Amino acid sequence: MSMKRNLLVAVVMAAGMSATAASAAECIAPADPGGGWDFTCRTVGRLLTELGIEEAPVQVTNMPGGVGAVAFANVAGKRADEGDLLVATSTVGVTQIAQGKYPGGVDVMRWVGMLGSDVGVIVVPAASPYASLDDLLGALKDDPTSVPVAGSSGAGGWDHIRLLMLADSAGMTGDAYKAIRWVQFDGGGPAVTQMMGGQVGAVSTDLGEIAGFVQSGDIRILAALSDDPIPAFPDAPTAKAQGYDVTGYNWRGFYTGGEVSDADYDGWVAALNTLYDSEEWKAAAEANGLIPVWRGGAEFETYVEQQAQQMEEISRQIGVIK
Repeated sequence: MSMKRNLLVAVVMAAGMSATAASAAECIAPADPGGGWDFTCRTVGRLLTELGIEEAPVQVTNMPGGVGAVAFANVAGKRADEGDLLVATSTVGVTQIAQGKYPGGVDVMRWVGMLGSDVGVIVVPAASPYASLDDLLGALKDDPTSVPVAGSSGAGGWDHIRLLMLADSAGMTGDAYKAIRWVQFDGGGPAVTQMMGGQVGAVSTDLGEIAGFVQSGDIRILAALSDDPIPAFPDAPTAKAQGYDVTGYNWRGFYTGGEVSDADYDGWVAALNTLYDSEEWKAAAEANGLIPVWRGGAEFETYVEQQAQQMEEISRQIGVIK
């Protein structure tokens, strides 16, 4: 643990703990470079160093596989007590846990904090024949197999669930919207790349993962799944504004191993809270379409437990699990 994080621990614990020698922290991004988890690790790691919260640069390790399951298993089985380790996660990961797709429940890890909430989007290539959400959902209603749609989660994952919620809001029956052709990629960036190559017709993902493609003009946002327009892309229409009462936020945060000491855990909570309060984090978050939101420590652990229960209920309702 870095010496500065030890000082934060001392404040939080109100005890005379001695500082240990500085060591480099590590952040595992459970996906390939370019996705939302990779962005979370790299941006947070960079700012922790630049702001002096961490004394040494934070090492980022990409560990793709199983929509986060490989990293989860690695930490649970081999690194459960490593106090210098963070793992990026989100609503996507908790949904996978709720559906039994990870080797353990939310109680296996210690949930450190969330720094912001990403907004779900439905995007198409710039030259797509679908000019609006109505056009896309109309095509799927006429023939659910006509437009392959991709995302960074498997069937029944959060990206897929958000699409099915829109299909349901459009009046499609359960049997019809379950027939939509869903293609999984390990990250929103790879999904968009394949869409631009013609392999799929639309992508359901998080804006933070693919904001660069929007800025470059390669793709268009058919719908932002937010209550209000996204500050970074105010012209992107919301699903609500188009008559579909659907939102789909995806928080961005971190867990650490279930056997990490209270001292190390509280140090990470304090460090991330300090980062969250900085103007640098607010600017980085908003530039990538994130809405800054803070939950940390015990409050965040309760929130994750409640969200896992909610995702399990939704998954049962749409028939993903029994």
